[in-house]
Amino acid sequence: MTRVETVERALDLRRTVDAWRSNGSIGFVPTMGALHQGHERLIEQARHECSRVVVSIFVNPLQFDRADDLERYPRTLDADIDLCGRLGVDLVFVPTVHEMYPTPPACTVDPGPLAVALCGAHRPGHFRGVATVVLKLLHMVGADRAYFGEKDAQQLAIIRRLVADFNLPVAIVGVPTVREADGLAISSRNVHLSPDERRLAPALYRALCEARDQIAAGVVDPSVTKASALKRIPKDPGVRLEYLEIVNPEDMQPVERISGPVCVAGAMWVGATRLIDNVMYTP
Repeated sequence: MTRVETVERALDLRRTVDAWRSNGSIGFVPTMGALHQGHERLIEQARHECSRVVVSIFVNPLQFDRADDLERYPRTLDADIDLCGRLGVDLVFVPTVHEMYPTPPACTVDPGPLAVALCGAHRPGHFRGVATVVLKLLHMVGADRAYFGEKDAQQLAIIRRLVADFNLPVAIVGVPTVREADGLAISSRNVHLSPDERRLAPALYRALCEARDQIAAGVVDPSVTKASALKRIPKDPGVRLEYLEIVNPEDMQPVERISGPVCVAGAMWVGATRLIDNVMYTP
């Protein structure tokens, strides 16, 4: 296996991508590293659909609302680059913080109402940081298609709106969530779970599925649906449900009555690890 080419400077990234542009489509997978099977699925789909594939690995400090969370975020750069090589990635962009933010950014992206509910209500400034770095990366790479996981439903909705509002010439592709056998959504943060916490973690997915089953059975009152779902959350001192909401998938706002497609989204703390997940319901 040949080690995949890596670049640290945006100028080198753009020169390489520009040289490819006339020979087919370019796919882009932005990541914060600690690559897992979910990232593999993104890369594989990009590889299948595009002539060239770029992966970025950058732990974006702008989207962390807590310094300890930024410090704890897993970093496995060498293994990540090796995996990219095995998956046929053409180029890995590994910028430094200084490369991305030579000076503290005075101009950032306000994601507006889409960022008010769900994670936005509990992580001040998080989606401003996400939207800002994604806008920068999409501009730097200039890809035809960019791939994001559907596990982060609110993030995906914000990025779709970002691309539409700023007329960016890139197609945003949502890729289904990859799960463990017991339903737990695969996440870089799962490595922090102890064996006991890992056994508790799938409860969030079971609660979301319970809500979806209630909706499929004809329940239209979100409060009734949520009450049934909450019974799936174990009464354990190590578990704290942050939120479980039924929202419109377009604007991420809670619905008063279920009458069409909805996203059932939740966040739950297991020990010191915050998990997020969602399921969609389409009549």
